[in-house]
Amino acid sequence: MALAAFVAVGAVLADAPFVVQIVARDGHFAPPNLEVPAGVRIKITISNEGKEPIEFESLPLKIEKVLAPGATSSVVINKLKPGQYPFWDEFHPDTSKGFIVAK
Repeated sequence: MALAAFVAVGAVLADAPFVVQIVARDGHFAPPNLEVPAGVRIKITISNEGKEPIEFESLPLKIEKVLAPGATSSVVINKLKPGQYPFWDEFHPDTSKGFIVAK
């Protein structure tokens, strides 16, 4: 019985996403680039510490997330192949750009 519980917990932990955080403030992302492992699910926690709303967006990843000032939210991305995936703030496209780099 204990072995079955241990195996079940191991399966849940093996499927847990790799977590990264990004902060939006005054039309910029910090950090602007996120390095993640390829082949695992990714959870990006986004905090808007600015005074205006933002829209975290990536067309290649089919992600859109609008956050009010002071809000924090997350997006989960399925396993990525190695490469660079652009993202930006749709409300500040000239200054808020970055890449998710899967290695």
